[in-house]
Amino acid sequence: DAFSLKWPNDVLLNGGKLAGILLESLGQGGRVQHLAIGIGVNLIAAPDPSLVEPGAVRPVSLLGETGLRIAPAAFLDTLAPAYARREASFTRYGFAPTREAWLAHAARLGQPIRARTGQDLREGIFETVDPSGALVLKTVQGRQAIPAAEVFFQGGSDASGD
Repeated sequence: DAFSLKWPNDVLLNGGKLAGILLESLGQGGRVQHLAIGIGVNLIAAPDPSLVEPGAVRPVSLLGETGLRIAPAAFLDTLAPAYARREASFTRYGFAPTREAWLAHAARLGQPIRARTGQDLREGIFETVDPSGALVLKTVQGRQAIPAAEVFFQGGSDASGD
């Protein structure tokens, strides 16, 4: 499969970073009242690899990887209804169907990865994403659920979870 998903927020094409998603939330008492979702997609060009964090997954563009030139408006015409369907599913059924669909396209599932939160670096096997959306790592210390981290792939290019 040419497309895969890198936890928590990247879309990969042929192993390179095609898109990233950023979530910003606002709320009180552990409840999210407002959520802003930003997305960046390299449709025509990708950042110069020398401008990204050393060891990061190489940036790619849709045009460069596939030869397809898609205008932003045409991309949005496809993205918006797909997003609406996913949002309706989430509203009606909760996170479980989204989690299942995400796991079906997860990059490096069952393989060694590293997860960095601040100065804490944990290594293990990417086991799953739990019902809360946390990364589950099987480590020598046991199974660990990690709600937020930068993920690095081992044995090749790394990727930040920006």
